[in-house]
Amino acid sequence: MFATSTLAAQRPYIVQQLSDVLFVESLFERLPDVVFSVKDTQGRYLAMSSACVARCRLRHKQDAIGRTAHDLFPSHMAQRYCEQDAVVFAAGRPIVDSLDLTLYNDGKSGWCISNKQPIHNASGTLLGLVCISKDLTELSRDGLIDAGFARVVDYIQAHYARHLNLQELADVAGLSIAQLDRRMKRVFQTSTGEFVRRTRLEAALYAIRETTIPIADIAVDTGFFDQSALHKQCKLATGLSPRQLRLQHCRDSAD
Repeated sequence: MFATSTLAAQRPYIVQQLSDVLFVESLFERLPDVVFSVKDTQGRYLAMSSACVARCRLRHKQDAIGRTAHDLFPSHMAQRYCEQDAVVFAAGRPIVDSLDLTLYNDGKSGWCISNKQPIHNASGTLLGLVCISKDLTELSRDGLIDAGFARVVDYIQAHYARHLNLQELADVAGLSIAQLDRRMKRVFQTSTGEFVRRTRLEAALYAIRETTIPIADIAVDTGFFDQSALHKQCKLATGLSPRQLRLQHCRDSAD
């Protein structure tokens, strides 16, 4: 069990470092289908939007502070959340477009789309993460998201660096190619092939901005196979070449 007195002593410093992030919390207060939360590196909640309070059977947002996902969610949900958090903390990389089970406002389980971003202070020290999740109520009700579809999204995000053919992905999902593509378009507003390319590009852009790995190596490591292909996609997505993007990020970080 965490030491409440220790957390209470540390929280003012951490909250000061996260002041800009906590300000964002107010933007989500009137969105009942969106959950915003901040955790420290021990997985303890430092902030939680009102949308999640009733779902977790809490009376006030303050009641979430210092608790973990295992204190508030069913074990199978909490375990996945904690595994995701561990990836963010270990690799320092965001988790993008994850399909997860969550609790809805009526207390029943349903699917959401989650994004997690590590938070660092000005000196680069990892302080925790911020998570934003949006309920996919209609898609869940219509049966367009299930364990098989969530599994193939996880599969793409784990294996984007190699060639993925559509039949392989359809087999993972337990769907036909056409069924998989229709679900992708409803959930992510893009085709299956484009979702793979988008996942690949997001990983490459992160490596360009946040690491010193040679750009040619990044292209190979993220499945572009040659630097020119990465250069073209980076230019289309950001308006900058990979080198320009890296230099701009370095300048922004130094300011």
